[in-house]
Amino acid sequence: MSTVSPPQNPEANPKVKIVFDDIRATRGSNFINNLWHYLAFDPELLESTWNEVKTIMAKPSNLDPMTKELIYAAVSIANSCEYCIHSHTAAARAKGMSDEQYAEFLSIVSLAGRTNHLLNGIKVPIDPEFDHENNG
Repeated sequence: MSTVSPPQNPEANPKVKIVFDDIRATRGSNFINNLWHYLAFDPELLESTWNEVKTIMAKPSNLDPMTKELIYAAVSIANSCEYCIHSHTAAARAKGMSDEQYAEFLSIVSLAGRTNHLLNGIKVPIDPEFDHENNG
């Protein structure tokens, strides 16, 4: 159950309408997902969150769009964010991810979690070769 209630008519607020219109234009879709509806309870928070998401996830960069979605999904798995796991897995599929790629992705996330736990438990010292500051 949510800790806030989404506004009944969020686009009645001009600031929310501007953000929702930008989401639609950026994504090329009329669909506004629940995240944005719920964040509309605070138009300033909605706007700042969307601006950051748009800047990092929607603008062309050195990482391709599917890779960005997979990174987001991996962090969401690590943080147990069910909503983001579903949202970013769906986005990765929309950007071309196949079932085989998803299976490989999950095996990597699982392996990373396991080895992270082992290394955190054992406290293995970091190899000097992995220290960017000493190998720059």
